[in-house]
Amino acid sequence: MAVSEYIKRMRGSIGHDLLMLPGASAVVTDDDGRVLLARRSDNGRWSVPAGVVDPGEQPADTAVREVFEETGVRAEIVRLAGVASHPVVYPNGDRCEYLNVWFRCRAVGGEIGTTDDESLEVGWFAPDALPALDEWSLLRIRTALGSEGPAWFATAAEKHPALNRPDAL
Repeated sequence: MAVSEYIKRMRGSIGHDLLMLPGASAVVTDDDGRVLLARRSDNGRWSVPAGVVDPGEQPADTAVREVFEETGVRAEIVRLAGVASHPVVYPNGDRCEYLNVWFRCRAVGGEIGTTDDESLEVGWFAPDALPALDEWSLLRIRTALGSEGPAWFATAAEKHPALNRPDAL
């Protein structure tokens, strides 16, 4: 997984201690309503495309960029789907808490396939035939494909199971 120079500099100062980071995710659908997923190279799990917002970048730009980098698919934002913080502990011991913004997107072009070292494989899946996914991925997919109402968020003091325990990658 590519780590930005910004994060490398931060890690050089704080080691494995908790680092708060902005993140963005994309739940991309095609014309048949299938969901785009990538199998991550760091843990072998299927997930929606996601990544860290670079300094000076807007979350929507991050989501669109990450979709293309991880899957080869060109996407456009349809709507904001949700926002929540999510803890992660990486295999090397790095601890992060991501403030993640996720978007419902639609595919508008590109060629599906692995385009970098972040994805082992990519594919389109019917919403009722998804591969095994963690609770965090399922939350983003459900909220993005759900009602067209306001974006989902954890209410004050909510202890949603997908948000309150660090995922070990």
